Amino acid sequence: MHRTPAARPLLVLVLSAALVLALSACSAGDRHDARQVPTAPATAQSPAVLPSPTAPPALTRDQARAALITEADLGEPWEPTQGAATWRDGLLKATAEHPDCQRLLDALYTEELFDSAPAPRATAALDDGVDGAQLHYRITAHRAADLDRTLAWMGTLPDTCGQFPAETDHGDPLDVQVVGLDVPEAGDAREALRVAVGIEDTVLTMDVVAVRLGDDAISLTNGTLGEIAGDATWTALETGARRLTEIRRQGRAQV
Repeated sequence: MHRTPAARPLLVLVLSAALVLALSACSAGDRHDARQVPTAPATAQSPAVLPSPTAPPALTRDQARAALITEADLGEPWEPTQGAATWRDGLLKATAEHPDCQRLLDALYTEELFDSAPAPRATAALDDGVDGAQLHYRITAHRAADLDRTLAWMGTLPDTCGQFPAETDHGDPLDVQVVGLDVPEAGDAREALRVAVGIEDTVLTMDVVAVRLGDDAISLTNGTLGEIAGDATWTALETGARRLTEIRRQGRAQV
C-alpha cells in the first residue's frame, strides 16, 4: 500500500520501537543473549601472526567435515535444513549507504564473514522446525592476520552501524540495529553480534559469530523471525570450537 510522506516518520518511529523491544526481549532472563559491547573489548584477542613452522597443518576436507556440528548437538527440534529460509532474500538482500553497514548486510546474505579462500572448508545448515529458525555453520581457513582483521572490523560495528536505514531490492525501507553479543570464550579470538532487521511489523533477529583457532575459522549465523534461541548459538559455538580444537590436535599428532 502506498504511504503518504506524512506517514513515513510514524513508520520509522514504530519500527525503531519494535526493534528496541525485540532486542530487549531477547536479553531478558537469558545469560546467553545480547548486550552492549563494554568499553574494554570482551574479546581476548591474541596477536595476529603468520603461520609458524610448528603450526598445525591445514585441515583436509574430511577433517573439516568431521569438525562440523550436527542436529544431534543441538537436539530437537533441530534438523538438517530443507532449504534457504524465506526471509533471506526478502530482508537480507538490501542496500545501505554506509560501506561498513553494506558489508555487514552482504555478509549476512552470502554467509561469507571472511573473504573467500582456496583452503578446505565445510558447511552445515540446520532448521528449527518449530520456531522457524535457521542456523548456518562454516569452517574455513585463512591467514591469522586476515582473520583478526575481520574480527576487529566486527568489533567496530555496534558503534559504526548501531542503527541504520537500509532498503530491500523491492524498495521497502528497513531499520537495522546492531549490538554486541555475549558468547563463550572459545578459540584464540572471537567477535559476536546480534542484528535486528525490521520491516513493517516484522523483525528478523540474527546472532552472528566468528571465531579464530590458529589459521582456522568458525563462522555461524542463527536467525529467526521473532525471539531467537540464544542457547542454540552458545551450544553450537562451544561444541564446534571444542570439536575443531580436537581435530586440529589430531592432525598435528599425525604429522
